[in-house]
Amino acid sequence: MPSVLVVEDDQFVRSALIRHLTEASHTVRSVGTALEALREVAHFRFDVVILDLGLPDLDGSEVLKMLRGITDVPVIIATARDDEAEIVRLLNDGADDYLTKPFSVEHLSARMAAVLRRSRALATDDPLSRVIRVGGLAIDPLRRQAELDGARLDLTRREFDLLAFLAGRPGVVVARKELLAEVWQQSYGDDQTIDVHLSWLRRKLGETAARPRYLHTLRGVGVKLEPPAPGAPVAGSGAHEPLS
Repeated sequence: MPSVLVVEDDQFVRSALIRHLTEASHTVRSVGTALEALREVAHFRFDVVILDLGLPDLDGSEVLKMLRGITDVPVIIATARDDEAEIVRLLNDGADDYLTKPFSVEHLSARMAAVLRRSRALATDDPLSRVIRVGGLAIDPLRRQAELDGARLDLTRREFDLLAFLAGRPGVVVARKELLAEVWQQSYGDDQTIDVHLSWLRRKLGETAARPRYLHTLRGVGVKLEPPAPGAPVAGSGAHEPLS
């Protein structure tokens, strides 16, 4: 039975969400402030968080950043704000989906189902074959851990998702449209979203776009991950690189 945390200060909306989710066989907890939301996530395990942005004590966008510092729980933003630039920023900051009020309960249910399917897909893999190995990379989707040459990689949730998706298709060029759909769960978006995350990921893999080892960009086509060629140069982790 999926557990849901509803973070919503409007009592009418909050009650409606609780009623609908409970009727849909979800276990529901609800709070009306940012501080309460952070306390809940710190003490309980949730399958998904529905987060309003207009909270009385702290803007929901700041709450999202704080959540991402302590948990990988999927977060669906539910708010009246509909500015596209803000939507893109929130998705880049770690939101899994975004719903603009007013929305129907059917729409919310469909979005929640999609997010839950994605978050559980890796957990249902065969435990004996869950570790993905490409060259010196070892990626465990179930534990959400990645290592490079035996050293643990400190990855954000989105960086891990991107690395795991590409590593699951070694040597295959993946189009940016497919990355947006599969990693970001978006049908549209700015290519810079992918560029920025690739840049961050490259730094942590000790390479640059100009001197790649694992991640290779084919301009106008897509991105692929493959084992480094023998003798491939290793870039310093602090090196500057162009976005590509």
